[in-house]
Amino acid sequence: MSTQFTTAQCAIMGENALENSAEKIATIGKKALIITGKHITKSGILAKLTDILEAQSVLYSVFNDITGEPTDEMIIASVSAYKKEKCDFIIGIGGGSPLDSAKACAAMTVSDGKISDYAGKEISGDLPPLVLISTTAGTGSEVTKFTVITDTKTEVKMLLKGEVLLPALAIVDPSLSYSAPQKVTSATGIDALTHAVEAYTSKKATPVTDVFALSAIKRIFTYLPIAYKDGSDKKARSEMALAAYEAGICINNSSVTVVHGMSRPIGALFHVPHGFSNAMLIVNCLEYALDGCYDRFATIARHIGVAEKDSSDKNAAESFIVALKNLIKEVEIPSLQGYGIDMHKFSISIDKMATDALASGSPSNTRKPLEKKDLVAIYNSLA
Repeated sequence: MSTQFTTAQCAIMGENALENSAEKIATIGKKALIITGKHITKSGILAKLTDILEAQSVLYSVFNDITGEPTDEMIIASVSAYKKEKCDFIIGIGGGSPLDSAKACAAMTVSDGKISDYAGKEISGDLPPLVLISTTAGTGSEVTKFTVITDTKTEVKMLLKGEVLLPALAIVDPSLSYSAPQKVTSATGIDALTHAVEAYTSKKATPVTDVFALSAIKRIFTYLPIAYKDGSDKKARSEMALAAYEAGICINNSSVTVVHGMSRPIGALFHVPHGFSNAMLIVNCLEYALDGCYDRFATIARHIGVAEKDSSDKNAAESFIVALKNLIKEVEIPSLQGYGIDMHKFSISIDKMATDALASGSPSNTRKPLEKKDLVAIYNSLA
């Protein structure tokens, strides 16, 4: 059976990648709409980008109203800004939210109707070129054909997809992540781990994505605790940036499974950042799905050195779950209640969340067959 493999048209990676991308950015367009959030603006990272654009005589306008998880209303506002400022390309800079927003903005500059009209459908058209610059090591959005936007009317996180959402240029500069707070480092790091593990255990996994997934998983288990404890550790930050990139390539080609499917409703209803909701769910979801592919989870365990080669697949897979629990504890991922979620509201929302999660399609990629009752059981294990 043949498979298709896609990623960003061009990627520039490593220390000072942003500065080294200056000439390439200048070939992409004449005026950019920069989509970002207030943190990137205040941190000085935005100024670093605009200085580069000015040196290359590239005009720009800044839209920094991405606050939290992107919504359809934010995207409508960004499209309006793009058209008003007469831009011809888009730069997204920040974590997953600005990057996802940049993709959605690009799509809706040439698409008729509402964003919700395109939920779950393949987006096409002649979109403005995209430059995506990641400042966290987690989402991998800079190399994926997906964007997730919340519908404010239905409180559903909509998955939009299409090869046209892949950027003309992805920039992965680990130095941009040095200022990330501890809690962002931990949540985005576990988000990247979720991508890699789900991609490796997905029904859509391929020999190519398997290579990237196992590499990312090992990097994250090794370097996330270091980056969490010392955000200035350049080696750890570089390895985490590479791991997030690898994991992003994985989900772009083999998709995600039950964790992502179940985390989106939590984000939509309780406004929990995507990385945190994945991190809170990963243990319960993967432990539930473990018996669907002991062999693949066992391979992960042996690859990261927590199981012997001659151990049974079942025992090795269970060793992986133990190692995962220890990692979650080490980087201090909070529980739902610890994060501040109203657990009564959570309990009465389980039926809707399970319905929305199943409808997303992601749980169907899990090798263990899952029905709504299974998702309800997992949500109840968290309540």
